[in-house]
Amino acid sequence: MSANNIAISVTDLHKSFGELKAVQGVSFQVQRGEIFSLLGPNGAGKTTTISILSTLLRPDQGDAQVMGHSIRRDPMQVKSVLGVVPQEIALYEDLTARENLDFWGKMYGLRGAALRQRVQEVLEIIGLADRANGRVGKFSGGMKRRVNIGVALLHKPQVIYMDEPTVGIDPQSRRNILDSVVALKNQGMTVLYTTHYMEEAQELSDHIAIMDRGKLIAGGTNAELVQLVGEQTRIDLTLTVEASRVLPIWRAVEGVAHVSAEDGRVTVLVADSNLVLPRLFESATRLAARITSVDIREPNLEAVFLHLTGRALRD
Repeated sequence: MSANNIAISVTDLHKSFGELKAVQGVSFQVQRGEIFSLLGPNGAGKTTTISILSTLLRPDQGDAQVMGHSIRRDPMQVKSVLGVVPQEIALYEDLTARENLDFWGKMYGLRGAALRQRVQEVLEIIGLADRANGRVGKFSGGMKRRVNIGVALLHKPQVIYMDEPTVGIDPQSRRNILDSVVALKNQGMTVLYTTHYMEEAQELSDHIAIMDRGKLIAGGTNAELVQLVGEQTRIDLTLTVEASRVLPIWRAVEGVAHVSAEDGRVTVLVADSNLVLPRLFESATRLAARITSVDIREPNLEAVFLHLTGRALRD
């Protein structure tokens, strides 16, 4: 990765709060113009990492460069190129959407016609131009999140951090926010996105770093991470006969890597479900058995996290 193409470079960050080691030796790089996700359960250290990279917290050890500016030596320069969407809503509920954006625009140093123009542009970007004069306190959680994103965009940052922006909102608002993240990338912005939702990281990200208990435990593209657990697909099936009857037969089926049974359900690991599934049906039919349900699970980040930690992602 060319140094000129790096938006964020994080080197050996550490941060403790008393006995709690919240961030332990975290290092990663984010390329300009990409969506990079920090994925991990609550308490993994994602928000602390974001707070350090936002210059809100000083690291105990290590440093980071944001568009070439050190968070230790040049915090004001970092802030000038950075927009932050915090996990908590940071708005004045008695003000309208436009008034909130106007207030925060002035905090960024915008004034007069330039401020009015930028507020209107941001309202269009977040899809709330028609609700600009609505009081934020009356907005849904998803709409508040969108105004929060708007605040971070007012000064046209080169890099934006989004810390769990879809927590606690309805599916439609969540979809709007995910679409807006992709739109920001398409406009050339670099996005650092934290989430504990595996499906969001898979959908959005050019690169993903998996974080757990203050440490980065794996990183790469979604495809690279999934390769850590191999290319096997899991098929869960239920039948009208005892599982023990099909186990020896299915173990002999070409393309089957492993078969097990638990609580009346048979789990089969295969390299190619499209090839193997018809063979399972054929052999079951010869036994006068009927398959009553099939659940196919492609390798995913949940499997990666389980493989690396022995725990489910949302434990």
